[in-house]
Amino acid sequence: MKNLGEILIRPAEPGDEAAILLCLNQAFGPYEAEYTPAAYADTVPSEAALAERLQRMHVLVASSPEGIVGTVAGAMTDGEGHLRGMAIIPEWRGSGLAASLLAAIEKWLKDRGCRRVMLDTMLPLQTAIKFYEKNGYRRSRRIEDFFGMPLLEYVKELD
Repeated sequence: MKNLGEILIRPAEPGDEAAILLCLNQAFGPYEAEYTPAAYADTVPSEAALAERLQRMHVLVASSPEGIVGTVAGAMTDGEGHLRGMAIIPEWRGSGLAASLLAAIEKWLKDRGCRRVMLDTMLPLQTAIKFYEKNGYRRSRRIEDFFGMPLLEYVKELD
């Protein structure tokens, strides 16, 4: 079992881009065959798309002695939070790291006045869906088309 005491959750910094992309690739790579090519390309962005995400969203990374092992992005629009790009490298799954990252981004949003958070996920990510439900997210009725795949919305009210 990995040791959370080795982890520092911090805002992404210049120079973290390659490690964030590697983390996203490691986390979502096992599901690539279940995605349409365009959906996967949006989920695991190009360097340019990641640079744009870093400009418009607050990106957190989980840094360990071995490098960046997790990431999540959050933004707020009109008082509502939106999460994107939650990823944990496979070796750290089950360690509690995902819950720590989720709590950190929810705190960041709440500290800025956010009372409701939403995120979108895909049917191939059943483990993630169970994780979000365990952490208080509930599926809304909204389903959108995401490059030919159903995109499911989950919401959580922050106390």
